[in-house]
Amino acid sequence: MTTVLITGCSSGYGLETARHFHANGWNVIATMRTPREGLLPESDRIAILALDVTDPDSIAAAIDASGPIDVLVNNAGIGVVGAFEPMPMTTIREVFETNTFGVMAMTQAVLPQMRERGSGVVVNVTSSVTLTAMPLAAVYTASKMAIEGFTASLALELDAVNVTAKLVEPGYGPTTSFTSNGVARMDGLVPEPYQAFAAPIFASFGQATVFTTETDVAETVYRAATDTSGQLRFPAGADAVELANAGVG
Repeated sequence: MTTVLITGCSSGYGLETARHFHANGWNVIATMRTPREGLLPESDRIAILALDVTDPDSIAAAIDASGPIDVLVNNAGIGVVGAFEPMPMTTIREVFETNTFGVMAMTQAVLPQMRERGSGVVVNVTSSVTLTAMPLAAVYTASKMAIEGFTASLALELDAVNVTAKLVEPGYGPTTSFTSNGVARMDGLVPEPYQAFAAPIFASFGQATVFTTETDVAETVYRAATDTSGQLRFPAGADAVELANAGVG
């Protein structure tokens, strides 16, 4: 039986991904900053662990408690939407600590056991912002584009030790709490000179007819984790697939 460790499972894509792997017979280690009961089915194949991907001690404790890990899904992430000019460097660093360095730290923590076994998969969840330029998302895009480049290069060296790296690129998910979780982080990031530009963009968020659901992402992460074709990038959700197929950038 195979074991997957998934970061960021308190809601949204991570939670649904944990449910999907469990439904397919896997052992699931669902991690989140503050564990909560009742999110996942009661099962001897599910363990819920505390994990802060920005804290080396927390990472080490989670890895020690997990046992052998066949697949790592780096899903934990935070969002920020707003103009770049007024964005504090503390906010920028906060985004990169989770979205970029957290992914790298988790990957580095799991790779030794995968290399020693000669098997394993790392799935890094990025975003459709890496598929085309999107407004008011410069910092978020930068944090995710870094992981795109990191994973593409990493995949080449891991192939030498029979370990695989994959990318999943979800589209816009209006049914998740991703945006609401970052409201405080976005306060004051659209000052008056940018308001006329930003207003129609924010309005369009509530009018999307093509978007990504939690199930789209869960199914795509599972497909990436079990893929043996050599494919690196997996867009998730109708909007992300459209962007990927259009080849815009």
